[in-house]
Amino acid sequence: MNSPAAVIFDLDGCLVDSEPLSLEVLATEMHRLGIDGITVNDIRDRFLGVSIQDICRHVSERLGQACPDDFVDRVETRLLTEYQTRLQQIENAERLLDRLSNAGMKTALATGSSLRRMKATLEISGLVAHFPGTAYSAEQVANGKPAPDLFLLAAEGIATDPKDCVVIEDSPHGVKGAISAGMRAIGFVGGTHLHDIRSHQTQLLKSAGASEIFECLLDVGDAILHKPA
Repeated sequence: MNSPAAVIFDLDGCLVDSEPLSLEVLATEMHRLGIDGITVNDIRDRFLGVSIQDICRHVSERLGQACPDDFVDRVETRLLTEYQTRLQQIENAERLLDRLSNAGMKTALATGSSLRRMKATLEISGLVAHFPGTAYSAEQVANGKPAPDLFLLAAEGIATDPKDCVVIEDSPHGVKGAISAGMRAIGFVGGTHLHDIRSHQTQLLKSAGASEIFECLLDVGDAILHKPA
């Protein structure tokens, strides 16, 4: 298999270990609204890789009324506060990004996060310099993952044919979106939010169409460049 011309990354759970924080905050805000009996693991299993807009629709269904106008803002404000002291990069994230750059490979970001959250995440994590004008949010397209829209926008933004792109994703929704866009998808299961379900998540990503699954970002780099670090 030839090396791709570009790599498109999901952000949460692939480059930053933010998912545990997101799950905690979502659980807290749902409980505040009176949605009881839903755990952090329930939220992970149901909403991993799903946009906040889709989560709002679920909240509306559970409440039997419209999702509160301030729900998204409360979630993001609380989450960004947590990020200030608790957000960490996934191990070897910068090492992989530097390696791809040194190999002359283009990189982009395609995240289901809002623009506000995406920009804050990149700044706080120290990864912003790796995506100069090549970070894209689901807010910028009509349909989020698993639709192909976001991945196609990213490919257009880095002037690369979709068939020459490989996508790194931790969720089946993201893998399906990448494949729908005509791209190869590699699954990543190294985030701490998957520590107790890695085997199960691996099977879900394979079923969604991921060509390979890795737990370490250095192994992802080897697979893309076809050589060890």
